[in-house]
Amino acid sequence: MKIMISACLLGENCKYNGCNNYSQKLIDYCKGHTIIKVCPEVIGGLKIPRDPCEIVDGKVINCKGINVNAEFVCGANKCICIEKEESVDLVILQSRSPSCGIDKIYDGSFSGKLIKGHGIFAKLLIDNGIKVIDVENI
Repeated sequence: MKIMISACLLGENCKYNGCNNYSQKLIDYCKGHTIIKVCPEVIGGLKIPRDPCEIVDGKVINCKGINVNAEFVCGANKCICIEKEESVDLVILQSRSPSCGIDKIYDGSFSGKLIKGHGIFAKLLIDNGIKVIDVENI
């Protein structure tokens, strides 16, 4: 099975703060499978580290009020192209992220409050009928 995974979950320091979300549980789950790691934010042209971002009124805005939606959309589109080229069977994404969040994302107030919703890349995957799960559901 081919599994596409948020790169931060595999220990890559690509989060907005230059850190990662390494998950040993995920590593154990994926043993014996082909792994394709992606970070839509970095692939879309954002640097590491970068200002925190949240979805505000349908657009991705950073904590300084700068619209970075184009970079998020670009990264999501490039990652879905990789998904299609690789014929991925499953995509496992990082929780709450404005790119990868599934079902819950931050509310846009930069206060830590969660709301129902999907990140940009997660929504694109779901809209294309691609099987996607949140790492917390492994």
